[in-house]
Amino acid sequence: MSKKDDIELLRINYLRGPNIWTYRAVLEVWLDLGTLEDKPSSRLPGFNDRLVALLPALQEHHCGVGERGGFLQRLHEGTWAGHVLEHVVIELLNLADMPTGFGQTRGTSRRGVYRMVFRARDEQVARSALAEGHRLLMAAINNEAYDRTELQAAVSRIRAKVDECYLGPSTASIVAAATDRRIPHIRLNDGNLVQLGYGASQRRIWTAETELTSAIAEGIASDKDLTKSLLASCGVPVPEGEIVDSVEAAWTAAQEIGLPVAVKPSDGNHGRGVSLDLNTQAQIEAAFHLAARHGSAVMVERFVRGHEHRLLVVGGRLVAAARGEIAAVTGDGRSSVAELVEAQLNTDSRRGLAEDFPLNRIRVDTDTAILLELRRQGLSPASVPAAGREVLIQRNGNVAIDCTDEVHSDVGHLVCLAARVVGLDIAGVDVVAQDISRPLHTQGGAVVEVNAGPGLLMHLKPAEGAPRPVGRAICDHLFPETPESTHSGRIPVVGVAGSVGTQSIARLVAWLLHLSGRHTGLACKSGLFLGGRCLDASDCTGWEAGQRLLINRAVQAAVFENGADTILRSGLAYDRCQVGVVTDLEGAEALGEFDIFDEEPMLRVMRAQVDAVLSDGVAVLNAAHPAIVNMAGLCDGEVIFYATDPTLAAIAAHLDSGGRAVFVRQGQVVLANGASEAFLPGLDKLAVWQGRHAPTAEDSLLAAIAAAWALGIALNLIGAGIEAFESSPTQPGKTS
Repeated sequence: MSKKDDIELLRINYLRGPNIWTYRAVLEVWLDLGTLEDKPSSRLPGFNDRLVALLPALQEHHCGVGERGGFLQRLHEGTWAGHVLEHVVIELLNLADMPTGFGQTRGTSRRGVYRMVFRARDEQVARSALAEGHRLLMAAINNEAYDRTELQAAVSRIRAKVDECYLGPSTASIVAAATDRRIPHIRLNDGNLVQLGYGASQRRIWTAETELTSAIAEGIASDKDLTKSLLASCGVPVPEGEIVDSVEAAWTAAQEIGLPVAVKPSDGNHGRGVSLDLNTQAQIEAAFHLAARHGSAVMVERFVRGHEHRLLVVGGRLVAAARGEIAAVTGDGRSSVAELVEAQLNTDSRRGLAEDFPLNRIRVDTDTAILLELRRQGLSPASVPAAGREVLIQRNGNVAIDCTDEVHSDVGHLVCLAARVVGLDIAGVDVVAQDISRPLHTQGGAVVEVNAGPGLLMHLKPAEGAPRPVGRAICDHLFPETPESTHSGRIPVVGVAGSVGTQSIARLVAWLLHLSGRHTGLACKSGLFLGGRCLDASDCTGWEAGQRLLINRAVQAAVFENGADTILRSGLAYDRCQVGVVTDLEGAEALGEFDIFDEEPMLRVMRAQVDAVLSDGVAVLNAAHPAIVNMAGLCDGEVIFYATDPTLAAIAAHLDSGGRAVFVRQGQVVLANGASEAFLPGLDKLAVWQGRHAPTAEDSLLAAIAAAWALGIALNLIGAGIEAFESSPTQPGKTS
């Protein structure tokens, strides 16, 4: 029996931040093709047909050809298995509803060994997709049994990993809105606790609750009786009712209020344990027991006729509304209630068990509220209703029909008032009304609940009507946009990339930021520092240490030393930066494990720092290095060149075009802006300064001055701060 072809996965590395491939997180896989190095796709009999039969949507992959069908063209011309694996993994992610369009495969200096990367929002999902893609590809290459059933099982496993690891739909919508506004985010746990923004400018969310959501308000909202009392005192219409502690008290209260009534838990949520339109003592007693199982107390209140509505209030403004519909089936004289539900309701593609379905799948046999509703009609799940008989299944729980544009202004005012009375910045206000386009008082409508942390899915993915941008509304609430300014959630971030003098530059910049009045964090080879305090004395140039600074709410500015090893191993700790410094392209001799041996690939590594500069930021580049000078064209923002030699052609050309540069003339630091030049005030000649302080290379000093200038620090303060450098025991990065 001939040996099967296989791809060996040598190394798998998740790059969390901007890296040599892209701005975003990717899974980087080192592959050894083995015997497949001599077998491109065109030389594998029947392989292309087997692969496309399994994954017909590969037709949509443009690949390097740049048009639909581009990948198939490459497949038929002959491409290598590593490249094919890239596209298989991407297509499996697409089928699992986690679409990605980015992937690359590149050769290395070793024959048959390749680096393959693809966009990956979550590491575990990416690893799952890689494993499934590898299995599928090997089966197709070796002509082993693998059919559509196997494919669907693979996609289901990836989708299950997505459901397990990725953000829920409500949180994801807010994060997506933040991303659209270029506000960074950091996931703080395995669930839905997310930080938007960095350091002192951050806001935190947990699903649709924010750090602005008052714990007192949340406590009030969970107490329905207290909520109703407060709302009624402010003129918000609510159904009268009372808390009861026994079935006898429930029946007495119902008689006093007047039938029909509703019975519900006083502190339940999501409609659990709620029974409506109750008219008899038996119904009320059964409803009492149901409600008691879902809350700490039971409430009996006047039944309000009409449709259930959920109105979402964000920051005192109504942003979305959805209406519920009654779920019912019609008998045919042959089928049981359970069978009718499966045939008439659960076949609706909008229904499902996962949280991303707008309607829940109905479980007749286990849902206590449905069983109670059927019992009221003299039925059970096994009953066979007569042909034409309508059987009510659910009165609530299906609030998923968008009606935002129908809400009367008076209703909008009342629900915003209700949220304000309770004290919630984000609230889901439940309103029962026959017609939401009319004022509540004209139809006997009422506010029946105010909910903290409301679900957003009904507004993001309604069963009927237009989706509403509720995630953007919450994002804008947390980070207001005004004509005067936009809150981006960012703090000044400085990245210093290279191998020569980077620690000195990072320490100097952090010191100058500190003197400018910002509580500054520094992550460098000497450790992790906040102000004058060392938090960790180990090498803190990695991604994890950098995240510790960005999560810290006290940090008003952050400086990061980034060696090539950091960029290659984990990516940058931040998504974008205000200032990015590149000093040199040295250090290749220590990077053999990354297949880097000379200056040319170092250029790709260091450009990651330039690529990360914001459009309103600045790249500070060493003008004495021609390859680094060429990086200027890659920067989205401004460029400041620095060098000790003012006669360099790069500096002259840059100044002629109105750019900025820092250099040395007559032994002093010169800051040039176009044709304008000025000596840096407050700093003696460099020879005198270096005679008084520990040696600092002039190039490093100029880079730090340029970075401080880019940050808008006053020139007098820059000069005076450099004079004081080394003299203060509390300067950032000082360990002795």
